[in-house]
Amino acid sequence: MKVLVLNEGSSSHKAALYALQTLPKDPLAPIWEGRVVWQHPERMQGKARLEAKTESKTIHREIEAASPALAIRQMLHTIDELSVLPTHEKLDAVGHRVVHGGEKYFEPTLITHTVKRDIQLAAELAPLHNTIALEGIQAVEEHFGEIPQIAVFDTSFHRTLPEEAALYAGPYAWKELGFHRYGFHGISHRYVTSRAASILRRDLSPLRVISCHLGNGCSLAAVQNGRSVATTMGFTPLEGLMMGTRSGSIDPGLLLYLLKRGHYTVEELEQVLERQSGLLGISGISSSMQEIEAAMQKGERRAELAFRMFVQRLCWHIGAMSACLEGLDVLIFTGGIGEKSHRVREATCQRLAFLGITLDKNKNMSTTEDEDIAAPSSPIRVLVIHTNEEWAIAQACWQLLNRENAVD
Repeated sequence: MKVLVLNEGSSSHKAALYALQTLPKDPLAPIWEGRVVWQHPERMQGKARLEAKTESKTIHREIEAASPALAIRQMLHTIDELSVLPTHEKLDAVGHRVVHGGEKYFEPTLITHTVKRDIQLAAELAPLHNTIALEGIQAVEEHFGEIPQIAVFDTSFHRTLPEEAALYAGPYAWKELGFHRYGFHGISHRYVTSRAASILRRDLSPLRVISCHLGNGCSLAAVQNGRSVATTMGFTPLEGLMMGTRSGSIDPGLLLYLLKRGHYTVEELEQVLERQSGLLGISGISSSMQEIEAAMQKGERRAELAFRMFVQRLCWHIGAMSACLEGLDVLIFTGGIGEKSHRVREATCQRLAFLGITLDKNKNMSTTEDEDIAAPSSPIRVLVIHTNEEWAIAQACWQLLNRENAVD
């Protein structure tokens, strides 16, 4: 079975093609991988870096694209360019990461006209993501023709949130209207918590885990008995931690004040909160933690402030999650920042030393993926895990297609 996975993110687009005979427990290496990284992710147009590779061939080139759809099409074209599929061989399915499933979708779902319409309706709640997912679905239709496409929803992992964690303290009627915390990055949080148990060779059920997905978008999940019990993102992916270009949580009174006083229209304020805030907004330099850390080394005060604010908010929320779990056994760092920034991990764990966390400094500085970097004496294990949303989505596609075939 050949399964192509598209993971359309808010700053980059990733894809992987898997050849599955069975469904192994450990991640399978894809036979082709593609990636588009925008030079200016806050705009999602213009110059981008395209990478594609197979076991024996690699493509690196700069591209120009007016939209995510055009960039995704160029990425898909490299499958033909690298002769990945033999002539006349077709894909069995294409899986897509869809960030917001709204009230309706909680399981991997075959994409139909109705499903596309519902994804579009939910785009109002996840404007940076759902629209791009739809563009990816359309790009696949144009490139491969009629083929089963499957949506895997980020919100599904957080269905287990208890009411006290899911509801907002507004009128109770909001619950009936679907105004509650959905949570996001669920595909990643589910994958890395399961992977952590495997690395530690422990049963996941008794573990109290905090998963820190830190990239251009950032969120935490508190996981108990393998289930999400608290998370930082909410009704939309804008709530919670400070992110690359997103503000995270802000006093709603401030937002009302800005609107009442005419500083912004609703549309302008949405643009500011989604694309001009976070690391980019505070540093004035970049939404990339790597570039901010480089600027810090040059003495850039606002870059240092952005770093300190990021770590302060991260520690604040980890502390809150620890209280929700009534303790902590495992802290996971994943995502572009979580996996690559030893400075963020070190600064965070230093501030959390009162919990008993102690890092092995050498391992933290030179970690490879999927490694425990806590000192042997630390009662809380600290893991750096490479999130593999593409593999998780491929697994979901395999399981759905096999269930469909079994019914037939």
